[in-house]
Amino acid sequence: MSERFIPVAAPVLAGNEKAYVLDCIESSWISSCGKYVEKFERAFADYCGVGHAVSCSSGTAALHVALLALGVGTGDEVILPTLTFVATANAVTYCGARPRFVDIEPDTWTIDPALIEAKITARTKAILPVHLYGYVANMDAVTELAGRHNLFVVEDAAEAHGAEFRGRRVGSLSDVAAFSFYGNKIISSGEGGMVVTDSEELGRYAAQLRGQGMDLNQRYWFPIIGYNYRMPNLTAAVGLAQLELIDWHLNRRREIASWYRDILRDVPGIGWQSAKDGRKNVDWLFTIILDEPIRVSRDDVIARLSERGVETRPVFYPMHVLPPYREMGQEDGLFPVAERVARSGLSLPTWAGLQRKDVIYVCDALRECIGEGR
Repeated sequence: MSERFIPVAAPVLAGNEKAYVLDCIESSWISSCGKYVEKFERAFADYCGVGHAVSCSSGTAALHVALLALGVGTGDEVILPTLTFVATANAVTYCGARPRFVDIEPDTWTIDPALIEAKITARTKAILPVHLYGYVANMDAVTELAGRHNLFVVEDAAEAHGAEFRGRRVGSLSDVAAFSFYGNKIISSGEGGMVVTDSEELGRYAAQLRGQGMDLNQRYWFPIIGYNYRMPNLTAAVGLAQLELIDWHLNRRREIASWYRDILRDVPGIGWQSAKDGRKNVDWLFTIILDEPIRVSRDDVIARLSERGVETRPVFYPMHVLPPYREMGQEDGLFPVAERVARSGLSLPTWAGLQRKDVIYVCDALRECIGEGR
């Protein structure tokens, strides 16, 4: 085993995090009431270019609340890409609805709009594109389809803070969107999430849902069943400090991804996501696929890199192969692109604290590992 260790992800707390958290502690406002919750929500709404942001305890909670706010419930169907983190499908299931799976584009690895219409039924309530690994889905095509069929659009932007489509930031491209601030995300609050929308009605309903259903104008009156999905002031304090430096975080990740592309560009058999048609992507995790002429399996490469002190992670399993969703996936057809990317893909270390020497080390180790099996 190597004495050197390069994690696949790590938060960089380089701003006002400590000062803001200390302020929370000294003021005793450490729970879900406090000035940093409101400040973080307002700042994040402004950053996304929308009118309203509602903080939540996690990205999954935010996605659940976003769907509930649209009235997604028992008997409804929601269309989403099969290649995503399981929280996307789980949030739909929490609502009592059924996820319907669609394959992905071979270049961006986001939902393939050409395959969506065939999955629309009388029960379809919404389309849920995922901006996978920071790459933006084709939102023009998705919203056009949704408009023709009178469907809602919900963005899963958990991995794509700051990404843009035709000059507009993700989160502002749909009826409602959800972000995550988990420890490995572009900006992090440890845990936490955010619902964003330009609709005052949806924003107020989301705020009510995440606060146990309490009426926003009548304390301790609960006209609906809600959830304890509130974000603590301590968490919001960290999130606000991270947001203040989001351009720095994005630029660092963009630079790191450019190093990977430059160094690995001429290595036969290695590919990665590509941008297209007006999409300004962000680099959450630089993710590659291993193809011919590489003869080493993806899992073997992961193991060999680990021996050299390089932590990686496999691409997510497609939803249609997971036990809770396998039967649904069988009904939805074949997913050759997602299966290929999931089988051969791995994410390399990508976080703002990496230096060029770290990326060179990772790439050299990767060359060694795949060279052993050519």
